[in-house]
Amino acid sequence: MIRTDLRRRQSMEPGDPIGSAAAAPAAVGGAMPDALDPRHLIVRVAEIVAVIAVVVIAISALPGLGEVRARLQGVDPGWIVALGLAEVGSCAGYVLVFRATFCAQMSWGLSYDIAMAELAANSLLPAGGAGGLALGVWALRQAGMPTGHIARRTVAFFVITSAANFVALVLVGIGVFVGILAGRGSAFLTLVPALITALGMLLVVVSPRLLRVLGGHGADSDPDGLRGRAGRAVHGWLEAVADGVDQALALLGSHGFGVIVGSFAYMAFDIAALGFGFAAVGQVPPFGVLVLGYLIGQLGNLVPAPGGIGGTELALVGVSALYGVNLKDATAAVLTYRLFELLVPALLGAPAFVLLRRKLMRARQPALVCAPLALDAVNLPSRS
Repeated sequence: MIRTDLRRRQSMEPGDPIGSAAAAPAAVGGAMPDALDPRHLIVRVAEIVAVIAVVVIAISALPGLGEVRARLQGVDPGWIVALGLAEVGSCAGYVLVFRATFCAQMSWGLSYDIAMAELAANSLLPAGGAGGLALGVWALRQAGMPTGHIARRTVAFFVITSAANFVALVLVGIGVFVGILAGRGSAFLTLVPALITALGMLLVVVSPRLLRVLGGHGADSDPDGLRGRAGRAVHGWLEAVADGVDQALALLGSHGFGVIVGSFAYMAFDIAALGFGFAAVGQVPPFGVLVLGYLIGQLGNLVPAPGGIGGTELALVGVSALYGVNLKDATAAVLTYRLFELLVPALLGAPAFVLLRRKLMRARQPALVCAPLALDAVNLPSRS
């Protein structure tokens, strides 16, 4: 349970634009989010094991998949080891950017436990990583980090970890289109995704101003009524998101080692893992095709299934095929890659989750050291 003095300090945090609304995603009262209950996680593990079993049976028995079976049976063990190590490197990048974003004064042990537990949750829960973020919010509150700081930095963390993908998609898409990078594809498959992503990046940059303008309308109408309370809640959320984006841009602009290197490593090692998956079963696609296929195909992770199973595989295989990759090679490579993408974070994150729960029960607010940083952050100049 969160101690009374922590609740009082959080509710009185100076300059907190979120107020009581910030408590909503953070599991009010200190209770662990229901989806993160160990019993529910066990059910998720059983579901994933069942899905993997069905896929294995289908590949082994269904006609027309002989070439896929042959590629999977002939995998090169050396590339499999490289794939596993690449996923470990991706996890390390996640830990690095997590600590750099939320609090560089936080101990490495606590940072590792929370970040790896998040990754394990992402492997087990649906909603494209939202389960992991919910776990992180709960853990940071239990550890004593001020609520407003968690809300702002959660938004910042999402923007920062997405920024590496956005920048890579723009640069690689344009590079393949003009012929600088190896790969092939029409303008629709290279230049158009790059331009759409660039537009999205521009919208993110200007979003704080837009969100504050939007949040200002109706915030003070009927202050004592239901509409007024709802307006203040919406205003608080919009202000929190705007502050989070501002802080993400400030952190990216500072070129801090943990933020830049961590977010890039988190993405780059995962792309390398997919490349090693292709190498293990056959031929690696050109660099541009590999990167674009990965970045666009990962949108399948938004499918509301545990770990994105089903949607991610279909998207990665389908997008790779659009870029000219042999369908059998893509299927075998993606299945191999996805097994390790889910397995490595789960194996590393499950013990971290157990240690995290014990640490939070025994230690007295180990993230309280980040409170001064949180108070400084609310006074950062906005971009509005």
